[in-house]
Amino acid sequence: MSTAAEFPFLVRASDLVGCRYRLRQRLAHPDVPQLPDAVARQPQIDAARAAVFSSLPVRRALGDGSSRRFLRIDLDPALPEAAELETRAAMGRGADLITNAVLSGEVAGVRVVAEIDILARAEGGYLPVMISNHRVARAAEVAPGAGARFIHTGRLGLGAVVEARARLRHHTVDGYRLALAHVLLGERSAGLGGVIGQDRERAYLVNPERYVAPLFAALVAPTPEEPRRLKQCASCRFWPLCEPRLRELDEISLLLPGGRADAYRERGIATVQQLIDANLGEPSRVAQAWREGIPVLKRRGAAAVPRADVEVDVDMEAYLDQGAYLWGAFDGETYRPFVVWEDVGGAAEEENFAAFWSWLMGVRDAARAEGRTFRAYCYAAGGENHWLKSSAKRFGAVSLEEVQRFIASEEWVDVFAYARRHLVGTDGLGLKVLGPVAGFEWEDDDVDGERSVALRLAARRGDEAARETLLRYNEDDCRGTRAVRDFLDAGAPGVPEI
Repeated sequence: MSTAAEFPFLVRASDLVGCRYRLRQRLAHPDVPQLPDAVARQPQIDAARAAVFSSLPVRRALGDGSSRRFLRIDLDPALPEAAELETRAAMGRGADLITNAVLSGEVAGVRVVAEIDILARAEGGYLPVMISNHRVARAAEVAPGAGARFIHTGRLGLGAVVEARARLRHHTVDGYRLALAHVLLGERSAGLGGVIGQDRERAYLVNPERYVAPLFAALVAPTPEEPRRLKQCASCRFWPLCEPRLRELDEISLLLPGGRADAYRERGIATVQQLIDANLGEPSRVAQAWREGIPVLKRRGAAAVPRADVEVDVDMEAYLDQGAYLWGAFDGETYRPFVVWEDVGGAAEEENFAAFWSWLMGVRDAARAEGRTFRAYCYAAGGENHWLKSSAKRFGAVSLEEVQRFIASEEWVDVFAYARRHLVGTDGLGLKVLGPVAGFEWEDDDVDGERSVALRLAARRGDEAARETLLRYNEDDCRGTRAVRDFLDAGAPGVPEI
């Protein structure tokens, strides 16, 4: 195996996270274009950068002192060839803020490049700040002095550090980006880095040293000679090149992607056929089903989903980690969308959530008043539960205790929990997998969580087609949930037993 040091191009932090075989494919196939989904993501990235850059200071503020100089230098991202020279020249001038900075060099014997969104002058040197679409901190009850620290975006290069009642969230790629910039800055580094996540108003401070050792280990780690399937493969431009080779190898990761096959590799089982031949019971039977193109198998026994006289299927759509903008409900006859096209996080989202909750509880209370039973259903309740509780915490319109009682009650049913008790999928048991097995098809089968983010951005700008697509997709998720539970109640007809 070779290491990253043997590749002729500059290695970025993102090359060291996830699939390392991409380095080899990037060398062998430099002209393979980005996939449409990756191209569609770029406006989201550009919008995040534009929002942050527009918030950065351009001069000192009142209270900073009349003698306080302030120099901001915005480098042109369209001229990457000159960016490093201009970055070093700007630091030489003592610039307080430098945007679109670039540094390169050799780290652990590997030629690397760090594309730094912002360099902010701080005590002791420069603070590299990265813009991310991750949620980099989450509100939490913390003791005084133990909270995450940040600098207001509008005060980078000028302001003091503030403590938040929050905890930082770990994202490897963000950490590697900061560590690489920190190492390349050398003596010019202030010893801290910043990450601006979905809250564009705060640059949360991170100690980049915690990522330096893992970064060095990743740089010198051997680069695989052959591909392995990971979850991210579906969105990788090199997948059409890797898949034929994986099938030629009969690679076990085709069935068990990522680390799910590690235990079998330790036993010398590296191919799907070896897993079939091992006669390990259910795993071997699932491998055989995959080989035969069977998507789902069922275990013996009933998998009846609890039913009620009045039933509602619910599906929620959130925008990144900022808020839930759509709560859809299907009562067996009518689909009702509770949607807000404005920015989430404010009064519009609160009003929308309150309207959804009031309607749902109204249906429940009416059923109870008539002596009828009620249940609401969702598929994989993690997302819905999070946004139900988060919405109650953030807004005062709905009681958190009321929401928690409902989630814990028998009137709130996670259909996925019943599916995984009774079924085994050769490629998971997601709603998009089970829906077609249950005879249900999505009208927009190319919409997934990632594309829905792009559609949401278009919908906010008033794109009626994007709004209609999101509503139609959400409605199909509600109807698909109902179809799957009906299918489970019927004993999963047509599905072979393990």
